[in-house]
Amino acid sequence: MDGRQQGISIGDLSMRTEVNIETIRYYEKIGLLPAPGRTGGRHRVYGPAHVARLTFVRRSRELGFSLEEIRSLLRLVDGGHSSCSDVQIVTLKHLDDVRKKIGDLQRLERTLSEVASRCQGGSVPDCPIVEALYAPAQGAEA
Repeated sequence: MDGRQQGISIGDLSMRTEVNIETIRYYEKIGLLPAPGRTGGRHRVYGPAHVARLTFVRRSRELGFSLEEIRSLLRLVDGGHSSCSDVQIVTLKHLDDVRKKIGDLQRLERTLSEVASRCQGGSVPDCPIVEALYAPAQGAEA
């Protein structure tokens, strides 16, 4: 052996997983991605396990899982003692959060639509949209 470690570079890992290099370094720093081996020149060297794990993290992020939720899922996977029902519990909690956000966004859409419909788009200095933004929120206490 000549002291060089076989594997892929951070650039190759980034291309294979479609994750930005700085994000890869960040995931390493916070412990979502295990530290890679290093070459004699101290360059990072990744293997197939890094590709698989980073793909898992990227797909989880695409589905809106928080970093803490991903950490929980990885603990279940890494422990080797998890069941599908354990993963389902985390997923259903996330689904509930997503549904709440959708409800919040639907309320936001209705409010913005209603406020925008008050405006005639004229050149008068009084703008109902600006007035609505200055008004206290409904249900807010003074």
